[in-house]
Amino acid sequence: MKRSQINAAIRFAIELAESHRFALPPLAHWTPADWAKRGAEYDEIRRARLGWDVTDFGQGRFDRLGLTLLTIRNGVPGMPRSKPYCEKLLFVRPGQVTPLHFHWHKTEDIINRGGGRLVCEVHASSADERPDSAPLSILCDGHRRQVASGGLIVLGPGESITLTPRVYHSFWADPAGGAVLVGEVSSVNDDQRDNRFLDPLGRFPTIDEDELPGWLLCSEYPAGAG
Repeated sequence: MKRSQINAAIRFAIELAESHRFALPPLAHWTPADWAKRGAEYDEIRRARLGWDVTDFGQGRFDRLGLTLLTIRNGVPGMPRSKPYCEKLLFVRPGQVTPLHFHWHKTEDIINRGGGRLVCEVHASSADERPDSAPLSILCDGHRRQVASGGLIVLGPGESITLTPRVYHSFWADPAGGAVLVGEVSSVNDDQRDNRFLDPLGRFPTIDEDELPGWLLCSEYPAGAG
């Protein structure tokens, strides 16, 4: 993935958040020069991998298969007395799909915070971790719904879906609307060990440095200064 694509994706995300009057935390605006001055007092950000995350899932088709995320708060997996929760923003662009996956441990609410409609495809999973035909019982804003495996749930602004472990899900912006600002509230997020993609995919991109970074990704922070 080109650094220029990452820079453009983050600029788009900041503009989308601003258009919905969602104030981003200070770390969303820190440059590489800012990070070079951040000491060990910011190690929770480093350990919990807070900040920007832009991925093309290793497929080189970011406009079609990709996602931009900002982790605002998170615990540290396996660390005693760590926060037991996570909050993210997801910036979903028209034409861009997040591929089918589930989490072994994480429960999450996916929330349409504003913009167009978010389309969620859900599947049950079998004991061998393949999509299953069994129907699903899904909570949407406290309303329990019976959904066929492979069914679509469309979320308008303000609406949400609860996704429990081992429920396959994929999502995208409804083509009839615009980009969607999505919130995620969940148990602790562990992107290195708690993602099961139906098709083998890379979670973090290999970066072609075709221009200087405007921001660092959460996987790129230098060690604390001083």
